[in-house]
Amino acid sequence: MPRQLIAPAPEQVAFEEVESPPLAPTQVRVRSRWGAAKHGTEMSQYRGYAGPRGAFDGESRLFRAERPGVRYPVTLGNMCVGEVVEAGAAVEGVAVGETVFAHGPFREEHVWESGRVRHLPDGVPWQAAVCLDPADFALGAVRDGHVRLGDAVAVFGLGAIGLMVVQLARLSGASPVIGVDPIELRRRVAAETGAHLTLDPTACDAGLEIREATGGRGADVCIDYSGHPAALQQALRGVAYLGTVVPGAAPGAWPAGLDLGAEAHMNRPTLVFSRACSEPNPEHPRWDEGRLFDVVWGLLCDGSLDAVSVVRPVVDFDDLLVEYPKIATAPEENVKLGVRFLGG
Repeated sequence: MPRQLIAPAPEQVAFEEVESPPLAPTQVRVRSRWGAAKHGTEMSQYRGYAGPRGAFDGESRLFRAERPGVRYPVTLGNMCVGEVVEAGAAVEGVAVGETVFAHGPFREEHVWESGRVRHLPDGVPWQAAVCLDPADFALGAVRDGHVRLGDAVAVFGLGAIGLMVVQLARLSGASPVIGVDPIELRRRVAAETGAHLTLDPTACDAGLEIREATGGRGADVCIDYSGHPAALQQALRGVAYLGTVVPGAAPGAWPAGLDLGAEAHMNRPTLVFSRACSEPNPEHPRWDEGRLFDVVWGLLCDGSLDAVSVVRPVVDFDDLLVEYPKIATAPEENVKLGVRFLGG
């Protein structure tokens, strides 16, 4: 029986055997070759800090504490790439032997509806597929922040989404693009993928450094994917007068200490909370999540976005009981955790 990775309880990981069900006429069976985690979303479940809020009620648009926010066990992993080994009788456009991918946990075998898989073209690295999400969120944040040619952009949090923001800001003509993160590995990848300047916020006054790098004006747009209150404070400190701050992360509840009476009050920025999968999109009906996916997939396929540098480390599926917890315990070793399955 195929196995999948789960969190049976907060901060625990285990393998679980799952059934290999017969196919419906429109389904395909896919043997996994590669996969990747989505650190921010999964850590909220793995570490348990998504639970206290309760579940989101779409009708009232409130989190309801009386409704469980996380139900354990939960599967871990965000997207898998693999080989089609069986196709249902009514499947069209997907053939046995082709390489496809879709959202799915770290599981050795998937049964997916054929209509929800994408093909991985020849010559396109598998890392491009597993970076489709987060690249759609990055593009949503860049568009929500109205990044334009010549804008100075500061990106806080250089995980996978932040690194895609760095690249998309460069492609939009932003200059300088400044990456801010305490982890040296992530700052190095940001420099490799297009940041003009990187800052360690534990070693400098990031807001002040952003102002000095922009001739005193500050960043036209600050985009935060760290989810840390200190990062938002530095974004408010480093943003230009009447600039834009885009909080894109969805962190746990923050402690007291965010100072909205200081630079935030004086710089008067616009705060735009960005979430690419919330519909309708702010630019509805012209833009929706499907269009965001299509645009970034084109950029990933033609090499305009570097995904290979972002997916690191890459570990064997059998080693996940040791390697997966390091996302939380050894973040300095991780940018976006990639997984190699047998045969990958």
